[in-house]
Amino acid sequence: MRFVPVKTLSVLAALLIGACTSAAANGTNTSPFMATTGRTAQPIGHHEFCIRNTAECATHARSNKRVQLTAELWNMLVEINSSVNSSIRPVTDQDLFGKPEVWVYPTESGDCEDYVLLKRKILADSGWPIGALLITVVRQQSGDGHAVLTVLTDRGDLILDNLDSHITLWNGTPYRYLKRQSTVNAGEWVSIDDGRATVVGSVRK
Repeated sequence: MRFVPVKTLSVLAALLIGACTSAAANGTNTSPFMATTGRTAQPIGHHEFCIRNTAECATHARSNKRVQLTAELWNMLVEINSSVNSSIRPVTDQDLFGKPEVWVYPTESGDCEDYVLLKRKILADSGWPIGALLITVVRQQSGDGHAVLTVLTDRGDLILDNLDSHITLWNGTPYRYLKRQSTVNAGEWVSIDDGRATVVGSVRK
């Protein structure tokens, strides 16, 4: 389902309800909110990123309150997601750095987690609470690891993805959700209970 800029909350609500209906039709978890099950290992790429950016990764959110999603904030998400996706050229870390895993803020090129880092920074700089902007590791249908940005809102957990120009609820995506940042400590990670099939092993992504 395609998400576009909206002017009223009623239109926004209809879009998100449509996403939930689509998830139900596909036999997926119909809750718009992810469930987590406790602390887990931090991805090695994020660990190394935190060593280089200690102040950012030491950030503790004042609360884990969800963002009240207004039409204005929705449109900001749409604009930032589209802008970053179109301005950064997808390139693997191996091609860029000669290493399989390097997390950095991209300027012209980057891979999935770099898109996520940049979107997260732009949103945080625009006033979004850092505890609602969570780097998330998923498994693609191909079996490959991937990173997306989860945005916690009162209308559900929204996914910003460099592989899809449309923002959708987490359960409207084809991924298996593995783990994400803690809502109160940017340097800690928690496991996600996807609840849609058998548990998939963690990835070092």
